[in-house]
Amino acid sequence: MTTELTPTTDPRRTLASQAAGIDRTRPIAAAQYLDFTALPATTTDAGDTWTTRGQNAVVHHVAARRPGTVADTTFSSETVLILTDTAAAADVTWEGASTALAGHGVAVLPPGAVRIDNTGTADLTLLVRSDEPGWAGRASNAAAFAEPSPRVAPAEPWPAPPGPERVRFYRAEDHPLEQGRFGRIFRSRSFMVNLLAAHDGPRPADTLSPHHHDDFEQYSLATHGHYTHHIRTPWVTDRNHWREDEHVGVGSPSLTVIPPPTVHTSEADGPGENRLIDIFCPPRADFSAKPGWVRNAEDFPA
Repeated sequence: MTTELTPTTDPRRTLASQAAGIDRTRPIAAAQYLDFTALPATTTDAGDTWTTRGQNAVVHHVAARRPGTVADTTFSSETVLILTDTAAAADVTWEGASTALAGHGVAVLPPGAVRIDNTGTADLTLLVRSDEPGWAGRASNAAAFAEPSPRVAPAEPWPAPPGPERVRFYRAEDHPLEQGRFGRIFRSRSFMVNLLAAHDGPRPADTLSPHHHDDFEQYSLATHGHYTHHIRTPWVTDRNHWREDEHVGVGSPSLTVIPPPTVHTSEADGPGENRLIDIFCPPRADFSAKPGWVRNAEDFPA
């Protein structure tokens, strides 16, 4: 399904601003454009992998082309596994209990001993908190976050889900796109993932949606096609920190980390299917406040 957004139909136009106590004199972090098609990969038995990060999250992407292990470790915090297409599949063993996942969707894995084995032929993306021991230093762009930005709010975990801990999987096809809702949004205690509508061919130039976030990063994961990210850095009082507008093209798979409070919009410009997945850490309060936008709100309370 392709849903074109315009200035009058974009559901985000109804969101309330959350600006509060932002020191607009502080430098603004640079965006990170991480095109995996041009970055060195680490080859594993499951396929080529790339590990990148923002301030609050590590994104571990696997070009999963053969059976193999994606992760086998113990996490002190919750993680999220994104199955990026209908051909994706994985066996997840959490604390000894095995769950088979298949299809495009989002799986939330509780803290504990986790083993993830690829069983499909489409990419997988593992989301890990950046304070998880041993993960942030693996990122190819770790140096960019040696000094945390004071403009990014900390990733305080949201409430735990009710009832016993277990692996929860949300398949995209069970949550069809609907007019008036922005994509398909799923929340956990640490992450928010939005499976956006695909664009068939280039996005019309008169339907772009430039906007900004007051104090949180956006991680835009391109899984299909090609995108140009348009990013404008607002001026601060110190001209030494001003930047020219950026119009950077990335292929897929790729990750673009968009810092606050840059003005940004992403333009699909590939000839076929173009698809983005937006990721936030912690979850967005404004999206969560919109009735019906978060598809698994009953599982993960705000």
